[in-house]
Amino acid sequence: MATETFKLVIRPTAVVEAVYSDSGASIMQAVGAVSIARASHVEPNAAGKWEADMGPSGGPVLGPFDLRQDAIDAELAWLNQNRGL
Repeated sequence: MATETFKLVIRPTAVVEAVYSDSGASIMQAVGAVSIARASHVEPNAAGKWEADMGPSGGPVLGPFDLRQDAIDAELAWLNQNRGL
């Protein structure tokens, strides 16, 4: 069985942020009240390529990518680099 890493970021305002995963849901609930908000949108564009719109997190549109997984990987890398998640 593979072990998944789950990262919580505690902001100076006492807000705890994380990239949601089903495996981390119980950890987030143990911290307190949970509010889930979209950090980005990974969607196909008109040309059938994948883009990660980081607008909800204050970022750019990443891509286009041939594969959806490449857009998701770029999305997670951007969140890690720019939001510490």
